[in-house]
Amino acid sequence: MSETNKSGYAIRADLLGMAIGILESRNSRQFDNECLRPEGQRNPVNPYATEDVLVVAEKLYNFVQKKH
Repeated sequence: MSETNKSGYAIRADLLGMAIGILESRNSRQFDNECLRPEGQRNPVNPYATEDVLVVAEKLYNFVQKKH
């Protein structure tokens, strides 16, 4: 596996993409789970907001920054 040196911008862009993927996966699971509930007992699945993406991306970035 070859290593490439990515710029800070490229790393943050990748982390934003990962965060969006995590949130989309979570919402998809929540939607599927709601569909399994009886009609009349289902709750709406709220879409994620930009702030949610930034929170998850920040968590991923903090993980990458750890030295241990």
